[in-house]
Amino acid sequence: MNIKVAVNGYGVIGKRVADAVRVMPDMELVGVADVATDWRVRTAVGLGLDVFAATPGAGTAMRAAGMPVAGTLADLLSQVDVVVDTTPKKVAALNLEAYRAAGVKAVFQGGESHATTGHSFVAQANYATALGRDATRVVSCNTTSIVRILGALQDSELLARARGVLIRRATDPGESHQGGIMNTLVPESSIPSHQGPDARTVRPDLDVVTIAAKAAHTQTHTHFWTLQLTRPASREEVLETLRAAPRIAFIRMADGLTASNTTVELMRDLGRPRGDMWEVAVWEDVLTVEGDEAYLTYQVNNESIVIPETIDAIRALAGTVTDGPTSIATTDEVLGMRRDFLPDALRAVPA
Repeated sequence: MNIKVAVNGYGVIGKRVADAVRVMPDMELVGVADVATDWRVRTAVGLGLDVFAATPGAGTAMRAAGMPVAGTLADLLSQVDVVVDTTPKKVAALNLEAYRAAGVKAVFQGGESHATTGHSFVAQANYATALGRDATRVVSCNTTSIVRILGALQDSELLARARGVLIRRATDPGESHQGGIMNTLVPESSIPSHQGPDARTVRPDLDVVTIAAKAAHTQTHTHFWTLQLTRPASREEVLETLRAAPRIAFIRMADGLTASNTTVELMRDLGRPRGDMWEVAVWEDVLTVEGDEAYLTYQVNNESIVIPETIDAIRALAGTVTDGPTSIATTDEVLGMRRDFLPDALRAVPA
């Protein structure tokens, strides 16, 4: 029997989760809930989704705007096994008691604190510890990438410690008219930035420190890492360790993929929905290893990297797939994820 899923919040993450649930062979999207009446929710109606009012006031506004309303959030929760909460930061935690009262398992996003659920999730790292839980929290986009990359090296006993600099996008592309920064760069006010400690909610023994700044762009985050290895290693060994891990793909400056916007454009040319990149995109030809130190740079699509993790979290909470690698493989195959965005035959020949 398929897992019946609800999505509460049809925004940047919610609409992507809804689309991913709809294509999974073992899931059924029962409906989405929201409070808005604008183009975003009207798009959901146009796609044939059942839209529920997340609050009584929202139901009144939706009906007044001529939108069909399938029912209340309580009505939606009564029909599902798992709800994915993608409501705005700080709002989601207020919904937890309603989910518990309805007997529905809940997946939260990284905007909420670890304390909200007592469990933070990245599929390749701790799928097993989420099995059967009432709730989990898929960590933020940047934290997800940290756990994927550093976790792969840690599992191979190559990583001693990691020090990273994160250049973050200012805001989501669809909200750049509402705010963000222009013609400046804003360092975060504390070191470490929150991503390093957050990664340790998933991998407690990870020795990581992050420094972050917000820049005047809206397309992807970029990470720069200095890694202390446990022993001298070759570039090929580090590269193959990353290649063996799920949800890491490779780009090359030699192919003209020299900046974040070029990778975004590549995703569109590959036919990705909304231009999404679910993988961490590592610059293969930038990766440098000198003895027991490694240096690498990668990109994170803030709008989409957590989508496959959320799908796996649904399975883990529902307990329908008890093996993490099996769930990851199913999700990745259905979404069409890659290890290389360009086949070898289409790559530039090194000079």
